[in-house]
Amino acid sequence: MIALTDHDTTAGIADATAAAHDALHVIPGIEVSTTYEGTEVHLLGYFIDPTHADLVQYAQGALEGRRARMRGMLDRLQALGVSVPFNEVEAAAGPDVRSMGRPHLARALIQRGYVASFADAFERYIGDASPAYLPTDLVSAARAIELIHEAGGLAVWAHPRPDVFDRDIRRFVAWGLDGVECIRPRCDAAESLRLETVSRELGLVITGGSDWHGPWHGRLGGFSVNSDDIAAFLERGGM
Repeated sequence: MIALTDHDTTAGIADATAAAHDALHVIPGIEVSTTYEGTEVHLLGYFIDPTHADLVQYAQGALEGRRARMRGMLDRLQALGVSVPFNEVEAAAGPDVRSMGRPHLARALIQRGYVASFADAFERYIGDASPAYLPTDLVSAARAIELIHEAGGLAVWAHPRPDVFDRDIRRFVAWGLDGVECIRPRCDAAESLRLETVSRELGLVITGGSDWHGPWHGRLGGFSVNSDDIAAFLERGGM
């Protein structure tokens, strides 16, 4: 099985399910972008109904929000002497992309010759601590958890920042958080264990994810989660 959790859209789920045929079960999901006390927090929704009216309405609004964010980042780049037209980011994203994000901007920066690689683009210009970065401010964290539950899903905190996790995990649990993404390729074993320990103490499910944004993150399918670690997650999701 595999879960598809694109940023702020469920547009790919139908295609993924069709491509999987009977060989692979696709768990429908979404990754909701929120801003919490000045920090960008991503909340995964697993086992959602991708046709749920409020979720569809959110996703439609998120498309415009992401486009506006992209224009803001291009303005910041322009102020740094890095000129990238919006239509080139659209072209880099491709005609089928619904949710515009930083990987598409990174591709345009490479094509313009400003950077040598995706890693270079994020480190110099568009990473979380870089000068052209803007957060995706679409909905509050509390509302995102509520929205995921309304769509029948489990709400899971994606790749939590350690200081924010330590400070506020209990507040998120009070809002209805169901689980924490503890296992991922770019999280070392000690940090994964710490996240797991706290999450289990709070009765949360443990999940893992590739956080795959493109081929520069490795081969899709090269990361998986041990079945023992996801048994409770699947049970909570009704499987």
